[in-house]
Amino acid sequence: MTGGRDFQAPGRSVVVAGQAAAATSHPFATLTAIEMLLAGGTAMDAAIAAAAVLAVVEPAMTGIGGDCFVLMSVGGSDRILAYNGAGRAARAAHPDWFREQRIARIDPDSIHAITVPGAVEAWCRLAKDHGKLGLDQLLRPAIHYAEDGFPVAPRVAADWAEDAPRLARHPAAAKQYLPGGSAPKTGDIVKLPLLGKALREIIWKGAAGFYEGWVAEDIVQTVRAEGGLLRVQDLAAHRGGYVLPIKTSYRGLDVWQCPPPGQGLTALLMLNILSQFPMIGAGPLTPDRLHLEIEAAKLAYLARDRYIADPDHAEVPVEKLLSPEHARSLAARIRPNAALDLHEARMLQPHPDTTYLTVVDRDRNAVSFINSIYYGFGSARATGKSGILLQNRGACFSLDPAHPNCIGPAKRSMHTIIPAMVTSDGKVALSFGVMGGDYQPMGQVHALTNMVDFGLDPQAALDCARVHHEDGLVGAESGIPEAVFLGLADRGHKMMRLDSPLGGGQAIAIDWSRGVLLAGSDPRKDGCALGY
Repeated sequence: MTGGRDFQAPGRSVVVAGQAAAATSHPFATLTAIEMLLAGGTAMDAAIAAAAVLAVVEPAMTGIGGDCFVLMSVGGSDRILAYNGAGRAARAAHPDWFREQRIARIDPDSIHAITVPGAVEAWCRLAKDHGKLGLDQLLRPAIHYAEDGFPVAPRVAADWAEDAPRLARHPAAAKQYLPGGSAPKTGDIVKLPLLGKALREIIWKGAAGFYEGWVAEDIVQTVRAEGGLLRVQDLAAHRGGYVLPIKTSYRGLDVWQCPPPGQGLTALLMLNILSQFPMIGAGPLTPDRLHLEIEAAKLAYLARDRYIADPDHAEVPVEKLLSPEHARSLAARIRPNAALDLHEARMLQPHPDTTYLTVVDRDRNAVSFINSIYYGFGSARATGKSGILLQNRGACFSLDPAHPNCIGPAKRSMHTIIPAMVTSDGKVALSFGVMGGDYQPMGQVHALTNMVDFGLDPQAALDCARVHHEDGLVGAESGIPEAVFLGLADRGHKMMRLDSPLGGGQAIAIDWSRGVLLAGSDPRKDGCALGY
């Protein structure tokens, strides 16, 4: 996974570091992570500080009104910790209520898509358990950018412009996030003083500063004003928690994910299917390789949509789904020269909006960290006093009472955001993740197999062009060669060219034999990797 073969996708060089490294989707966040490490902080300190900066400077992607999931390797070992920082539906969110209101689907723009934000509780708990620096130091850079202003980066500007019409429909969001009545352009300076005030409250009171008091009341008032079900008791009762990670083996490596309700199981199932093929292709961008990837994704996503739900409320057959027998049965359905037609629509709508980051410190603690408000600017609602953009994660729920992912009181929805980690011989080998909502499992598998099967370094693996299967169509980035595009079409795939990039990602590989880190950051975002 440290590279060395001839093929290298065009782009930036991999970052090589000796002591520590960080990779995020924005240079301000990466720099903040490095500053925390140089100040004596741990990888977790650096990750939380970077996530807080991203919550300010990438408001379309993430924020304190969203959720997070985290994997951590302690001291570089294969002791992997997992934290579920997902919020829950309101305790009044009973499926009968939606049926009585004649609501057949929770639309992403609906007020009922807003769930309790889980990120802040996770940050506070993880900083206490695995950090050395206090919240005051960790959140200061984010407060600086919120109160003193930050220049808008190019990809951030593009995302902002795309979602401006949604923001414009809601006065508080428009007032705070459409300065002068329009989306800011690249290089414009934006200030978010109300958000800075909310961050200061978290410094002073910890998680209670968010889930109780005036900030919590501000969130609830925003939701109730449009008939939403969220109440202050829902926020006050919120607790995230450590969970047992799940894993599979691929080419002799252990690949780790957070368990359901996250969709990490989907990536593991894809890897299990691909492991049935001794060789997945002659190169990263060949029709054979991408055909297998697409077919494995079709089968794995089908299982995701059928089974993944909140394990506190439904039985998710993780062991059965990840069994070798199940992988063999699914792989046997794949034909080398013909695309499967499964005739089932995807449960989730596509969306590109998440931030993923990873940090490895001098003690080889490795953190794989993902934070999101789901759609661009989440629900497009901002609180009036605290400037918090509220997520619309509730749109992931089904309203079918027979489905395990049906909405219910204090229930967590199936979740798209998934951090990943790889271990080998008792040590962490790779911390990585790919953004892009529904695309994330396929994106993780694409990046990982680029490294494992084709020997690409982390940067080249992220640079490599991508495809994504969505409701019977296969979208191909512009970097997919025309001959490959036509080769996939010849196999029966309904191909289309994408006019925007697929997701984004970060990765840090640990080369234990040489004592170095190799870090990459996806050029599809504004970010970078740094190390020392």
